[in-house]
Amino acid sequence: MTPIKLGMVGGGKDAFIGAVHRIAARMDGHFELVAGALSSTPEKARESADELGLLRSYDNFSDMATAEANLEEGIDAVAIVTPNHVHADAAIAFLERGIHVICDKPLTSTLEDAERLVKVAKEANALFILTHNYTGYPMIRQAREIVASGQIGEVRVVQVEYAQDWLTEAASNKQGEWRTDPLRSGAGGSTGDIGTHAFNLAQFVTGLTVESLSADLQSFVANREVDDNAHVMLRFKGGARGMLWCSQVAVGSENALKLRVYGSQGGIEWEQENPNYLYFTAFGKPRSILTRSGAGASDEANEVSRIPAGHPEGYLEAFANLYTEAAERIRTYPSKNGVLPGIDEGLNGVRFITTCVRSSANDSAWESL
Repeated sequence: MTPIKLGMVGGGKDAFIGAVHRIAARMDGHFELVAGALSSTPEKARESADELGLLRSYDNFSDMATAEANLEEGIDAVAIVTPNHVHADAAIAFLERGIHVICDKPLTSTLEDAERLVKVAKEANALFILTHNYTGYPMIRQAREIVASGQIGEVRVVQVEYAQDWLTEAASNKQGEWRTDPLRSGAGGSTGDIGTHAFNLAQFVTGLTVESLSADLQSFVANREVDDNAHVMLRFKGGARGMLWCSQVAVGSENALKLRVYGSQGGIEWEQENPNYLYFTAFGKPRSILTRSGAGASDEANEVSRIPAGHPEGYLEAFANLYTEAAERIRTYPSKNGVLPGIDEGLNGVRFITTCVRSSANDSAWESL
């Protein structure tokens, strides 16, 4: 098929997530990056575009959206990989011109911006896709299928955690600086950066919706204006209970995202640092290890696997799965299919951050989302 013409906002030199999106977009050959506004600094934007060999470079996303919409061979979709406070305005600029948007999480830095973006996205003649990339792992798809098919019975307990240690000291690099600046990241620190991933994953796998929470947020590093550690109790619709822990000051933890779901008849466990294994235990039976593309792998896992069992797939491949599914959605638009996170999941994530901050400020009082 002819590759989908892709643009990018943000993701220039020294930007980690921009490179990840570019690799993911080209891995299966569905996208061709042809244009970008890669930095808020025009000179850096042009330098970054030259390094990538982009056909068209713009000094800002507003000019890019207008120009690309008026080109006969303009972009079909745009990836937004800027700091959080830019997401809303950038996404709106492209959605209003009928250009599909693939946006990094969280949706926005404030609930007000999120609600403004939701209104535009609901009325736009274009898709909005949010890259909660952990939903693209094969064994997460299998975990979702196991829960949905009733193999663990009625879900009772959900435990999810995401621990890192890279912000144990005051931020000293570009990535840490904007993620700990509430004007750019939003009110949530670890809750916004990694807590939203954990929150999304718990609901994606279980199919349940969190209706209220009680949060205890901390800023352990002196003078840090956003949280760097959070303990959050969750109440799901239907009666299940959960606990979410996210931390960026957990010394010795690199990217330790873990999920455990326990039901009336069994339980499952998965961890991102060993993503090709899913542990499944039926009550009263020995623990089973399910592998990606191996014996016992589900159709859901096989559909998003590229190579035979025993050859590990991980972070970049999971990201690429979202881009491949986004390509399918774009090519079949306006029909709806697949399980890609979108505008509703994005709004739910920002509500999670906002509610955590409000609950913690109110002595961990229970708050509805």
